[in-house]
Amino acid sequence: MSSKSKIQEYDLKYIWHPFTQMKEYQDESPIVIEDSDGIYLIDSDGNKYIDGVSSLWVNIHGHKSKEINNAIKQQVDKIAHSTLLGITNPMASILAKKLIDLSPNGLQKVFYSGDGASAVEVGIKMAFQYWMLKGKKDKNKFVCLKDGYHGDTLGAVSVGGIDIFHSTFNPLLFESIKISSYDSTSKVLDDLNKLLTRDADQIAALILEPYVQAAGGMKIAEDGYLKEIRALCDKYNVLLILDEVATGFGRTGKMFACEHDDITPDILILGKGLTGGYLPLSATITTQNIFDAFLGDYDELKTFFHGHSYSGNPLSCAAAIANLEIFEKNNTLLKLQDKIQLFENELQEFNGLRSVSETRNKGLMAGIDLVKNKNTGEKFSLKDRVGKKVCDSALKEGILLRPLGDTIVLMPPISINDSEIKKLTKATYKAIKDVTENNV
Repeated sequence: MSSKSKIQEYDLKYIWHPFTQMKEYQDESPIVIEDSDGIYLIDSDGNKYIDGVSSLWVNIHGHKSKEINNAIKQQVDKIAHSTLLGITNPMASILAKKLIDLSPNGLQKVFYSGDGASAVEVGIKMAFQYWMLKGKKDKNKFVCLKDGYHGDTLGAVSVGGIDIFHSTFNPLLFESIKISSYDSTSKVLDDLNKLLTRDADQIAALILEPYVQAAGGMKIAEDGYLKEIRALCDKYNVLLILDEVATGFGRTGKMFACEHDDITPDILILGKGLTGGYLPLSATITTQNIFDAFLGDYDELKTFFHGHSYSGNPLSCAAAIANLEIFEKNNTLLKLQDKIQLFENELQEFNGLRSVSETRNKGLMAGIDLVKNKNTGEKFSLKDRVGKKVCDSALKEGILLRPLGDTIVLMPPISINDSEIKKLTKATYKAIKDVTENNV
């Protein structure tokens, strides 16, 4: 048995894959990714694929970054891990300073976790306990958006709004208040204003993804809306939690999406691209005001009793520091602007396809909606599996994608160059046309 065949056998026999219908998966021959080169993934047969979704939205500067590789190698020769409970380590401390320097003005304290959902849990618990410590125990409800996604742990699911992902677990969840999605930004603002006018004394925080509801179908809000969101939260004394797990680290053209409107949340959630796509690490960043509410003598029980075994892991933090230093050294955000313009120009071509109802993007985050009939709005059925078929077709063109239902997602590493952008978009265009028009 070849090495590839053995890996495939072990995979099919022992692994339960996330967000995957295993009955369908077991009828296929899994691709085995063994190597990488920049924005390319390389399988066990030597085939190269553009990593069109950044290995689930985590990779930033491409694979096998020399700077990040070297940072991890240097750190592992010192220490791989030590606890952050009651002691510290150089990498965690240095990274915290870098994150505060990069974050919107007013954010001051970093709490480390291992992934985005864990960081969301921290933010929810932090906001809840903050109001308890302030003597406002009735402020214990959370507002979130329909089609929002904040992770798969139960607290994160409780403030999520995607039925296909979340409805099964409703009996396990705490109740949240859901307002409109980015299908209508004005409706979000109107809903929020009415809700806060009536019930602000019961609401601890609003949580949302700034500008892009990623897992909700790459839905994009209108320019300027975050300023109005911030103003409403200020007016009614409600905390604002911004989940930038997907939108952070250059994805939208700014380091963080909230910078488009120059606002500061009370709690900022970071994950995915924090280490450049190398190692698990997330951060919940908050203000001095929130931090100070938890200070007191031990017997007052104001401590934030929450933590993770690998909080502030030195290897992950070393990777994250190197990731941020690449931004500085290479002027990454400045160079990104021309790439975004090219990307947007390329996306316009998709609107000529009869099966594409809409394309939209914020930076290098894009969604392409597929429908059976553009004129009537008739959609494909779940059984049609058109999104998957398009991604399977794109694979033959050297592009690795993963859809959100019948929305094709393009979210490459921001290190992608102009010729690679064109290859990505043109191959995706061909895949959509082949599946929906040419019956290939």
